[in-house]
Amino acid sequence: MFKKLKEKLQGFFKENEEYVKQSVKEPTKIEKKPEEEQIKEQILKQTIEKVQEAEKKQDGLFKGMKKKFGLIKINQKKLNEITEKLEVLLLENNVALEVSDEIKEKIKQEIQDKEISKREFSEKIREIIKQTIKEILVEPFDLIEKIKQYKNQNPDKPFIIVFFGINGSGKTTTIAKIAALLQKNNLSCTLAASDTFRAASIEQLEKHAKNLNLRTIKHDYGADPAAVAFDAIKHAQAHKLDVVLIDTAGRMHTKGDLLREMEKIVRVTKPNLKIFVGESITGNDATEQAKKFNESIEIDAIILSKADIDEKGGTALSVGQITNKPIIYLGTGQNYTDLEPFNKEKLIERLGL
Repeated sequence: MFKKLKEKLQGFFKENEEYVKQSVKEPTKIEKKPEEEQIKEQILKQTIEKVQEAEKKQDGLFKGMKKKFGLIKINQKKLNEITEKLEVLLLENNVALEVSDEIKEKIKQEIQDKEISKREFSEKIREIIKQTIKEILVEPFDLIEKIKQYKNQNPDKPFIIVFFGINGSGKTTTIAKIAALLQKNNLSCTLAASDTFRAASIEQLEKHAKNLNLRTIKHDYGADPAAVAFDAIKHAQAHKLDVVLIDTAGRMHTKGDLLREMEKIVRVTKPNLKIFVGESITGNDATEQAKKFNESIEIDAIILSKADIDEKGGTALSVGQITNKPIIYLGTGQNYTDLEPFNKEKLIERLGL
């Protein structure tokens, strides 16, 4: 997982270590001057020694440290070269331009024209990237704990979750994984087949429900998706079920009618959570989709599917920064148990930072 970006970052840090070493050259040895110039050289040498002596009295300790530890100052030109290489690396690995710009700006604020040990230069950049990632990604919440707290306060009301995402993103399979997770934690649920547009969508959801021994609330294809969701909520209330999981259509996110349809479902169901499901491997497409849905219905959380085959890893940073919403799970396979709680520290570890 995230193998490609990890390897690229490691190469970037190694290259910068060599760059800095080459940037800090040892003083050039002074060749002896012809004999007739020795008197002038002696006078000049004495003058220099007096100046150096005065400098030593003023800040001799600091200058000694600079010599011992190899302190350097990275100017704007050199720093631009470094950050431009980093930007290309990040963009190639599905990191959005906004995220790349934020990381570059933090590096410039922390490093440009400041004294830094050449041995610590790459480590300093590494720490800046790590800290920026931590700031970009919103701390995820515990879904099960959130539902249980709600049920303690509202025992007669089901916790309602609506799932949004584009066809092929793994949305329906993700809903089944969440249902399995709820069962594991002794929470009952029902599924609402509110994708009444895509052929075979209802049958796909029903198949998952059958595997998990759950009930699917459905209407005919072409029916009002909001009406299906409303009936599912009424069913859950009548049977005292804990959670309603609502599947929705996933036509192209640029279609205005789809977004209006999603807005209607939200108005009718008044969900406790609106979750966007995006494909980790689609990179900037997933980021743009999340942005559109967030602008339209203001999503509450994100689940990224197919993270197990995502070698680049930039999508998580991008959707987190663009929406400012937490990623709560990563889909890591096709089994119902292949759902991993998202952890910022684990992501940083996987990137080799």
